[in-house]
Amino acid sequence: MGFADVLTDAGLTILNNWLETRSYIVGYSPSQADVATHKALKSAPDATKYPYAARWFKHITSYTEEFATLPGDASKEYTTYGPEVTAATLNPAKAPAAEEDDDDVDLFGSDDEEEDAEAERIRNERLAEYKKKKEGKTKPAAKSFVTMDVKPWDDETDMKALEAAVRSIEKDGLVWGASKLVPVGFGIKKLQINLIIEDDKVGLGDLEEEIAEFEDFVQSTDIAAMQKL
Repeated sequence: MGFADVLTDAGLTILNNWLETRSYIVGYSPSQADVATHKALKSAPDATKYPYAARWFKHITSYTEEFATLPGDASKEYTTYGPEVTAATLNPAKAPAAEEDDDDVDLFGSDDEEEDAEAERIRNERLAEYKKKKEGKTKPAAKSFVTMDVKPWDDETDMKALEAAVRSIEKDGLVWGASKLVPVGFGIKKLQINLIIEDDKVGLGDLEEEIAEFEDFVQSTDIAAMQKL
């Protein structure tokens, strides 16, 4: 259980594949799991060979000054985290094979002999029942994990009030997550905040326009990162 030696090609490959569909080692915000793995790496992975691990390493490096305050058990080793079976992650995850089109499935086969009226009635009943079940199936809502940057006008902007204004936006399908202030220069800090949206219910463009309406605080917004869940 956990990662192999992340200083080897095999270990980096496992880590890279693990992060292909994740922003953090565990959960949806930085934690001691990220700190332990980051320290074990010692330097940034080759972005050409390990793009997902390199992207994650750069992002976690921005939290360096906050390592001690991140949630989680700081006494755990990095090998505590990661996939259940490391050998299975040496190859990149493949998308599951496309499900066979239900419309192409011959549920009852065919018979060269002419069907009598009773057999046809039974077949039609079963087809009607099958179609009813198929129509009743619902797919899980598509969601995205987003990191958004919200930039103030200047270094005198009340950042607590800015964040409170942003979090005051409530929508069905929108969940606000962790946030932090990131220096951008000249004493100015931007708000970097995580959120999860249901794609069919919340449009990022509309959300950014709504945030921009807090014109006493907000100069502009940017989507720093986005990942489908």
